[in-house]
Amino acid sequence: MQPSHQGTTRFSNRVADYVRSRPRYPDGLLDILRSDAGLTTNTVIADIGSGTGFSAEPFLKNGNIVYGVEPNSEMRSAAETLLAAYPNFHSVNGTAEATTLPDRSIDLIVAGQAFHWFDPPKAREEFRRILRENATVVLFWNTIQERLTPFMRAYSNLLHQFGTDFKEVVHTNVDRAQLQSFYGGDFVKHTLPNEQRFDREGLRSRMLSNSYTPPVGHPNYEPMLAELDRVFEENQEEGEVRMVYGTEVYLGTL
Repeated sequence: MQPSHQGTTRFSNRVADYVRSRPRYPDGLLDILRSDAGLTTNTVIADIGSGTGFSAEPFLKNGNIVYGVEPNSEMRSAAETLLAAYPNFHSVNGTAEATTLPDRSIDLIVAGQAFHWFDPPKAREEFRRILRENATVVLFWNTIQERLTPFMRAYSNLLHQFGTDFKEVVHTNVDRAQLQSFYGGDFVKHTLPNEQRFDREGLRSRMLSNSYTPPVGHPNYEPMLAELDRVFEENQEEGEVRMVYGTEVYLGTL
């Protein structure tokens, strides 16, 4: 698993595509946290690796105070713009291993699409410092359903073919043993359906939002986009393709 510092700059040149094309989280996420983690409107939340603000937004709409802890300045700035209308959002320049938040100040920690960048032992120690007693840590990801449809299979093959270090950094590297070690015991898992629909340009933006795809100027950049266009043409229906995810939600106490 990659430690946090290696993830702090990877998305700096991809923020616009990230904001434009990455999936949000389904409404059922908050329902799970209400039933399993005691979420109320008064819950004080630390969103660790908060990125462009997608993971904080549902909680702000719920009325929560959210501290968005994010080390990447470009992504932090994007979140501050996206969430400017929410006075309960507090943008924090920090990491999972050094959040800068006060001791015992947080009721619930969430991390959306971010845990695979953490140094788990150090993050665990820091989370225990900032959490109130018996508070829950929630990790969640939108996981591409690679084999579900012909388009999903073709898109996933593209990621494997052209991704510069796809196998090293993809969040699905996180396994049950690592999660048990992080939580210090067992945890609960839920999976929710989620999807997006893209036209050709939207699909290009979605591909380019990944930190492991070749950037402009890389020898594989143009071949990748050409193959992506071919995949789009073969699979589009009425000018769109459907990207299918399972939103995986893990809950436990440390």
